Amino acid sequence: MKVHQIQVGNMQNFTYIVEDEDTSEALLIDPSWDLIEIELVIKRNDLKIKYIVNTHHHYDHTLGNEAMAESTKAPIIQYESSELQHDISVKDGDFIEFGNSKLQVLHTPGHSKDGICLIGDGKIFSGDTLFVGSCGRVDLPGGSANELYHSLFDILYSLDDNLVMYPGHNYGHKETSTLGQEKITNMVMQKRTEQQFVEMMGQ
Repeated sequence: MKVHQIQVGNMQNFTYIVEDEDTSEALLIDPSWDLIEIELVIKRNDLKIKYIVNTHHHYDHTLGNEAMAESTKAPIIQYESSELQHDISVKDGDFIEFGNSKLQVLHTPGHSKDGICLIGDGKIFSGDTLFVGSCGRVDLPGGSANELYHSLFDILYSLDDNLVMYPGHNYGHKETSTLGQEKITNMVMQKRTEQQFVEMMGQ
């Protein structure tokens, strides 16, 4: 599974193209801006986009959905509670298959109600649930420090330390990390009570 990580727009977003190297089928994750560059990566690598997947509904992760769906003819996948237009709904534990590869859906609310992470082949696409060195904000509609606490500590903390993490924004000192490294160095992943976490997040 090959990852094409492309920084787009002026909010340091990452769009991902995840390629199954056996078949050249791929997922397009969180298209928003710089769609010409995305198209070039697809064309240059002769990829067939099977699905467009959004880690959550915020516009900076979904703005390019319509144009890319028209361009690639790929259906759009979102978490079942998303209120945005999409073609396929997924729930926690579902697998998204492309070529000989697959990613599992983990529902990780907190930044948004419909937030998901995608995990497979030693990788985790963490959307805005977890960044390198920080996490997504919780003060937008649908955000909840309590829910984010449980997503981080009940779900992500129990995963393999060696998972390579691909975040939704380039907000850290490097573009990728590992979950193990984030458990050591990321302030939001330090063990504390739920109340302490909520207070730290300002809610």
